[in-house]
Amino acid sequence: MRIAARKDGAGLDGRWSLAILAAIICLAAFLRLDFITSVSHKVSHDTINYDIMVRQLLEQGVYAYKDTKPNAQVTPGYPLLMAAVYKAVDYRHHDPYPAIRYLQVLMSLANICLIYLLGRKLGGQAVGWIAALAAAIYPPFVWTTGAILTETMAALLFTLYVFLQLIAFERRTKLSALLAGVAMGLTVLTRSEFLILIGASYAFLWLWKRDFAGTLRLLAWTVLGTAIVLSPWVIRNAVSLHELVVASTQVNPFAAGTYPNKNYEDGLVDRHGKTQMEVAKERLRVGFTEHTWTFVKWYTVGKLKYIYGAMFFGSGHGPLYPVIPMRGGYHLLLIWTGLVSTLALAYRWRQPAALLAVLLVVITVTRLAFVPEFRYNFTAMPLIIVIDSFIAVALAKALANLRRPKPAAASETRRSAG
Repeated sequence: MRIAARKDGAGLDGRWSLAILAAIICLAAFLRLDFITSVSHKVSHDTINYDIMVRQLLEQGVYAYKDTKPNAQVTPGYPLLMAAVYKAVDYRHHDPYPAIRYLQVLMSLANICLIYLLGRKLGGQAVGWIAALAAAIYPPFVWTTGAILTETMAALLFTLYVFLQLIAFERRTKLSALLAGVAMGLTVLTRSEFLILIGASYAFLWLWKRDFAGTLRLLAWTVLGTAIVLSPWVIRNAVSLHELVVASTQVNPFAAGTYPNKNYEDGLVDRHGKTQMEVAKERLRVGFTEHTWTFVKWYTVGKLKYIYGAMFFGSGHGPLYPVIPMRGGYHLLLIWTGLVSTLALAYRWRQPAALLAVLLVVITVTRLAFVPEFRYNFTAMPLIIVIDSFIAVALAKALANLRRPKPAAASETRRSAG
């Protein structure tokens, strides 16, 4: 299998290509640096818990979220990054948050470069530029650099995984598949819900190429790469917690997702003396049998509206940093064109770009099982932006070809004129 190579121009054309990308990166850097230095950043509840957790880890050697005993409530990717920054800036005497925010600016810029490379690989230089510019000015990508949360880091690592997975599909080498697995392992250590996407990626490859042996071989190397990265975490959990935990043990997002319209006091079941998981299972049983339409609607369009209906504002800040005019309209434009683009790729799915649509659909369906939040659309937006750009350029090329006179017609015109 080959993904069509997109050759950049040499000499002057190559320099212009780099100049355009550099201009986009400079614009993105200005917006992000101006944002984090010109507003007052709010600190979210999750950030406060991360701070307590990291200080406890550094001072007592105990890795625990919302507890003083070791647990695996959250994966260690972001807390360990925070711990490294805390140590580097001497957190006992200096506020570590500004350093983390500057680091997240660099992560956000790196993600724009990856979005450019991903777009260029799939559809050429124009797709890369459009996608990079769209990401540079997308307000949540600016706002979340100021939030001490996992979003910026998770989006970078997830985009890296998708890019490396496409390279693995193209080159079909052990190393490329292994590196894709390493990227997935790092992504899971930051946000655990992405682990399922390995299976989705290789199911897509098998359906596309119908090469079972080759697909299985690449899958094995990708799983190995993921396992290598996750193994220290799994071993730690086995030793400290005496149980097999590959990702995290947090149940609350799943349980909270069983409350239609987030009405946590609906009294559907008796919660006294029951664990969160027991309550969640009973709510699902009672809800889908006795309140079928309410629960079906909640687990489809209800949660989709919550997830994609508005932008994620990060932890909040003041005064509002606008980034661009018509921010909400821009977000909804990306979402609705993303839906159209996904349907277009479903129609002609035997191409590399369809992988992005597959991953987008799978991660969306997966998130319907949990409590819906606007922040959950954040890591999906790089994929939406790339497929939007891909389809937009493809449509522009198709329209240009329709307007271009056919060779036979052009020849007949010249003969008539002669």
